[in-house]
Amino acid sequence: MKRIITILLGAVLAMSLNGCSSTSQWYHLPVLEFDQVDYGFQVHHAQVDGMDIAYIDEGRGENVILLIHGLGTNAKGWQRNIPALSRDARVIAVDLPGYGMSSKGAFPYSMAFHAQTCAGLLDALEVDRAVWMGHSMGGQISLTAALNSPDRVAGLVLLSPAGFEKFTEGEGDWMIGAVTPKFVKESTIRGIARSLHLNFQNTPPEAEFFITDRIQIRGASDFDDYCYAVWRNVAGMLDAPVLDRLGDITQPTLIMFGEHDGLIPNPYLHAGFTRPVAEAGHQAIDGSELIMLPDCGHMTMFEKSDEVNAAVRSFVGEL
Repeated sequence: MKRIITILLGAVLAMSLNGCSSTSQWYHLPVLEFDQVDYGFQVHHAQVDGMDIAYIDEGRGENVILLIHGLGTNAKGWQRNIPALSRDARVIAVDLPGYGMSSKGAFPYSMAFHAQTCAGLLDALEVDRAVWMGHSMGGQISLTAALNSPDRVAGLVLLSPAGFEKFTEGEGDWMIGAVTPKFVKESTIRGIARSLHLNFQNTPPEAEFFITDRIQIRGASDFDDYCYAVWRNVAGMLDAPVLDRLGDITQPTLIMFGEHDGLIPNPYLHAGFTRPVAEAGHQAIDGSELIMLPDCGHMTMFEKSDEVNAAVRSFVGEL
């Protein structure tokens, strides 16, 4: 059982480098505070509901694209998308509360909380409406915003979104019990490198930072708060399902999945293929467009960045 939980946690949390035969090069990495991680872009800060929210803000244009990361990650994961998307749009990539350089603490960490925080960031930046582009958990946050505050959402881009898969109460309880703050905190270097590769079909060498950054922040002063956020966000996704509400989505919607997504459906609770899950969500959202990316895993925006960027630019340009 412990082995299954270990593999499942790695699958749920984030990304990794595939085929790592040695981890010795990672054992002597210096400890970093969250705000010492190099994102490759200037990071700005805004006050939202008493929280310090970090974000990247690149490009200018009539359209605004809000990028929302998934569970356990941060705005740096969009580094292959921001340059292309910001050619003809303003691109804002947020660090959600509990992650990256944003405030951490005993926040609700529900999907509605994150959607409200993202809307608050747009308010602080004097942006009325945006295309909400979310990966994994960020997709479920975007769907929640579209349902709860439809006037703030000009369109949806859902990349490997959470929310299309249904979990029973018992399955949800098991996942919440498995992904505890203690379990997140005690993940070993080898476990991080081995488990996180499940997010890729063919991991690009450039993805190694997903491992090294994760290793270096283990000694950060607020790492315990990050572990708490990950745990509560698992519960937040399970406690606020959107599957039965997808028919109420009215915004133009682009959905993209990797054909070989190793996380959707959940490989240990719902064995099967990704396409039926993707098709079900696509059929439920009237007028949506679905693109299945061949030879691609869960990290669509990184593994198939050229294809994703081209599709998103076309989609946004037609709004």
